[in-house]
Amino acid sequence: MNVLFVTSEAVPLAKTGGLADVAGALPKALKQEKVNVSVMLPKYNTIEEKWLQQFTFVKDFKVQFGWREQFCGIWQGEIEGIPYYLIENEFYFYRDQLYGYGDDAERFVFFNVAVMEALLQLQLQLDVIHCNDWQTGLIPLLIKHRYKENENLASIKTIFTIHNLMYQGVFNLDLMCELLGMNSWDEACKGIEHYGDANMMKAGLQFADKITTVSPTYAQEIQTEYYGECLNGLLQYRHDDLVGIINGIDETIFDPMADPYIATPYRHSLARKQKNKLDLQKELSLPIDAKVPILGVVSRLVEQKGFDLFMPIMDELLEQNIQLVVLGSGDEKYERFFYELTLRYPNKVCFWRGYSERIASKVYAASDIFLMPSRFEPCGLSQLIALQYRAVPIVRETGGLKDTIKAYNEYTCEGNGFSFSTYNAHEFLFTIKRALELYNDKAVWKRIVENGARDSYSWKHSANHYKQLYRLIG
Repeated sequence: MNVLFVTSEAVPLAKTGGLADVAGALPKALKQEKVNVSVMLPKYNTIEEKWLQQFTFVKDFKVQFGWREQFCGIWQGEIEGIPYYLIENEFYFYRDQLYGYGDDAERFVFFNVAVMEALLQLQLQLDVIHCNDWQTGLIPLLIKHRYKENENLASIKTIFTIHNLMYQGVFNLDLMCELLGMNSWDEACKGIEHYGDANMMKAGLQFADKITTVSPTYAQEIQTEYYGECLNGLLQYRHDDLVGIINGIDETIFDPMADPYIATPYRHSLARKQKNKLDLQKELSLPIDAKVPILGVVSRLVEQKGFDLFMPIMDELLEQNIQLVVLGSGDEKYERFFYELTLRYPNKVCFWRGYSERIASKVYAASDIFLMPSRFEPCGLSQLIALQYRAVPIVRETGGLKDTIKAYNEYTCEGNGFSFSTYNAHEFLFTIKRALELYNDKAVWKRIVENGARDSYSWKHSANHYKQLYRLIG
């Protein structure tokens, strides 16, 4: 099987969120499953020079879309044994951020068309193109319409993976039709029209041969009106082509035995883990006390992640003998809330605004409990990383959180964390208090941690699922 993984971001080259982690790790796992996989993404100017040095210029050509004719350069390199291709265009991709510009429609129409033209220029022989999120949603449409007369391209099958249905790439329909050289009455244009606009996510869902998303529960949830983001009808229609495959994590990156940022390497030893708690308390100027449970949060501070549930309960929660460490940035109201908490509870709360890999590692390693009360969560990686670092997650039962975290049962002694079902602040508080009670029973707590340590969330199992899916359609 020859598979091209097309993405708008991938670790270690470019990252804004979990898509980059998946795009960096899944191809490596697929290679171990004997899949010939390569990766293609834009050549952003934010890519570090140390990575660009591993690439060589291959060729350039012109890309025609709408009335535009734009330069496209192709760079080829290899990262950890995986072939990578970079699509170069300084006008579209030499910017400070990956997304969020007024011409994002034009930028990513160019990227989608440039991918197809690059396949012709490089004469790549492919069985499957694996597309990811709205930024690549036009590729299945292009294969079935613009390139349907090209024998080599028309035979390529496509898989479209939904990483987060909320972000759909919605733009003006007339603009999109003009960019793609279509009339508004064309079948292809009808395929991307959604409530009067053009929807690039819908294009992927409409024209891909198979659709996947990042957990079995999320695959079921997005077919409902509550979680479906107005695409649930189409997803119900394509139910037989929709598969939920749980994400994994790269265990070579998230490894507390080899993490360069933490003070004391450890695997299963809670005593060694505790030394990282003391180190973080010292760095963040919190009272140094090994007995105080640390509740950790590493997240974007947005409504999806459940931060509305923190606001009504924090004063009551902070009556407990705990410390709360929050790392993240996002909506101003949440940033202000946690900043004000640090002023009122300087010995109990620390808020680190922004993101730092170093601090993130330290929070995972120091946390006894990891909080993740998401309103919805396609898969979630943070709870898997927390398990890897022997922190016990508290999650809401939704999406991938429901699939990966099983509530501890005091009678059977099974379960790797704590969970609650209703999106309710006081149910969240009750669950935290229950976890804190069991934290004080060291034998029980050790058992919960050990339960989590027995779980494996590497990419191996998921990669095998993708391999079977490629074979099914390829």
